[in-house]
Amino acid sequence: MLDANLKTQLQGYLTRLQQPIELVAALDDGAKSAEVRELLDEIVALSDKITLREDPTGSARKPSFVVQRVGQPMGIRFAGIPLGHEFTSLVLALLQAGGHPPKVDADVIEQIKALPGKYAFEVFISLSCHNCPDVVQALNLMAVLNPNVSTTMIDGALFQNEVEDRQIMGVPAVYLNGELFGQGRMTIEEIIAKLDTGAAARDAEKISAKEAFDVLVVGGGPAGSAAAIYAARKGIRTGVLAERFGGQVMDTLGIENFISVKATEGPKLAMALEEHVKEYGVDIMNLQRASALVPVDGGIEVKLENGAVVKSKTVVLATGARWRNMNVPGEAEFRTKGVAYCPHCDGPLFRGKRVAVIGGGNSGVEAAIDLAGIVAHVTLLEFDSQLRADAVLQKKLRSLPNVDIIVSAQTTEVTGTDKVNGLKYKDRVSGEEKRIELEGIFVQIGLVPNTDWLKGTVNLSPRGEIEVDAKGQTSLPGVFAAGDCTTVPYKQIIIAMGEGSKASLSAFDHLIRTSAA
Repeated sequence: MLDANLKTQLQGYLTRLQQPIELVAALDDGAKSAEVRELLDEIVALSDKITLREDPTGSARKPSFVVQRVGQPMGIRFAGIPLGHEFTSLVLALLQAGGHPPKVDADVIEQIKALPGKYAFEVFISLSCHNCPDVVQALNLMAVLNPNVSTTMIDGALFQNEVEDRQIMGVPAVYLNGELFGQGRMTIEEIIAKLDTGAAARDAEKISAKEAFDVLVVGGGPAGSAAAIYAARKGIRTGVLAERFGGQVMDTLGIENFISVKATEGPKLAMALEEHVKEYGVDIMNLQRASALVPVDGGIEVKLENGAVVKSKTVVLATGARWRNMNVPGEAEFRTKGVAYCPHCDGPLFRGKRVAVIGGGNSGVEAAIDLAGIVAHVTLLEFDSQLRADAVLQKKLRSLPNVDIIVSAQTTEVTGTDKVNGLKYKDRVSGEEKRIELEGIFVQIGLVPNTDWLKGTVNLSPRGEIEVDAKGQTSLPGVFAAGDCTTVPYKQIIIAMGEGSKASLSAFDHLIRTSAA
């Protein structure tokens, strides 16, 4: 199951085990159970602190296995074969069950330990999903720290009957005590916040009590991270408000145009950004959504949805962008019930089915190419009269036998009952209304800036982008902006970083000039 290189790496990690652990397997006579047994045997052979035993009655899901300390049951179960993106989840579970300290703030650990009640989580994942491991790892850690928490990772492709019964059409899908708890990527802080209902009020009180910052960055993506680092390096008091540190980068799988880095993945880059920002002692306030920007004497106030107010002498807006919706009937109703936005995450759930991709740019064509290798058939619909993707991508797409391309197509409605069963579109040439029967729709039509909360405060373009000058200055003195939320062309990670650095330097220049005056 594991190649020699991976075994060597894993063996090195397992030397960090401080306490003996055991793997308890629930297996049957199937081929997948044999693969799990092979994987577990290989792991056991790498450390004398790991033992394996079988308990056929331990779970109705076979194959599955539990990771726990010897003599101390823990609620960590893997139902399936945790390879692919989930191999890291398995490694961390082994280490943490074996006593290796987690890299989590002490406050978070105390919150987890103090959670009242019983929590039985189930996480449906796909092994190609790059967002799923974050959720699996967060819940595994909670199970290590709190005996009242149990969690099971379930490979949706392996336990397809459960996926069908629960009508799961998007991963990660998290169930708590049998009820849907959440879908999509969630950090451990976000999960705790949903369980600890008093956390928001406590956070608001702490945040409001903070002294005024010299530079406050709103947004934790590439632009915001760069702005924070450049400000902190000047030795001034710097804070970051982030709804989700990493921003849109967290939803990006492959990154191959970040200069000097041949290839990486979005979550890895986001983690590196956060670690770099933390090195400079920046005050990071994560999971915070801004609701208003208010100029006051001596600076700016940023109001948050939880009621907190953050004060600063200058502000850098780096709120990024989000997936653009089609805004047609049925889209919102059937989101996670057939309407999806991440082909890498949710594609495996549509294996053998018919799907559509909306959008003929690079993202749409790349999605169609990826999906064609999984699903039965892909129909790509483009509003324009021709595809806008790079020629090499179009050539690849047209070579695939299970792909149809429809241009001049305006999607008008998503149809379905309990889940998607088709879509309607208008032929923009003939005016004819048409319908396609399918079971999944992947929307890939670009991004919309996260600037709704700024209307009436700073000048916005007709597209909702923050208007900035060559130095990143907005229409409001002391407020600068950078990245995908601005009018700067070409929404690229490397451009956002440059613009974030520039906006931060401009904010510092503003501080110098206003304090001198």
